[in-house]
Amino acid sequence: MRCPKCAHSDDKVVDSRAIRNGAVIRRRRVCTHCGHRFSTYEEVIKSSLIVLKRDGRREDFDRAKLRHSLVLAVIKRPISDPQLDQIADEVAHELDAEYAREVPSTVIGRKALDKLEKLDEVAFLRFASVYRRFRNASQFLSEIENLIGRQ
Repeated sequence: MRCPKCAHSDDKVVDSRAIRNGAVIRRRRVCTHCGHRFSTYEEVIKSSLIVLKRDGRREDFDRAKLRHSLVLAVIKRPISDPQLDQIADEVAHELDAEYAREVPSTVIGRKALDKLEKLDEVAFLRFASVYRRFRNASQFLSEIENLIGRQ
């Protein structure tokens, strides 16, 4: 690993720990040349899952994109970053377990909705309004009534 400060290629690992439920290893390193401390992250790169979009396009599954859509749904809600990471990780793990190569985007949205419904009703409704493409207030109201009926 090259030092980001002096570009020397010799370093020493001084600490390693698992993060994100063991999916990633964080290594704290020290450059043996200049003494600069820096961190690296190591994770297994799996074969990419392809998302089948509603319009027929295909693209690689991107956990960061899923997490970003969750962030938009929980703006100004009492939900922490670790909770969002957990939802994104759970959805990604479920997709990896259930699908080998391709997954419909609707499945990803459904899984995210299921997790949000248990966590926060307002975030659930925000996410549902985009995922289910609400066109007017009556569709929004209908979803609210369904949510109240499930309680």
